[in-house]
Amino acid sequence: MDAYFYIILVVGLVSTVICLIAGILKKAPNDTTILSVAAVELSLLVYLVGSIVRVAAGEQIAGEPWEFWGYLLTALLLPVGAVYWAILERTRWSNFVLAAVGVTALVMAARMNQIWY
Repeated sequence: MDAYFYIILVVGLVSTVICLIAGILKKAPNDTTILSVAAVELSLLVYLVGSIVRVAAGEQIAGEPWEFWGYLLTALLLPVGAVYWAILERTRWSNFVLAAVGVTALVMAARMNQIWY
């Protein structure tokens, strides 16, 4: 596992905990929950830029490149979709959808690491 994975691990878990607590407390999505998911998106964007730089520098992906980039693209779209959902449906249940983003990004980052190395 590389530093990108650990960054997503910390940010994803913190975001998941924040959103779960808001959902359990029956709160609607607010700035805190949405910004925590935005932090997950930001960490994934850092992963994207880092991956582009590594490939441009000549580093090779051990697995299938299309699979790696597919996972990364999907992971990048998840926070956007969840925030869109939370804006449209401002109920406590949207916080559970937002909570799923952090864990899902974490699992996808682990898989991307397996493909990369």
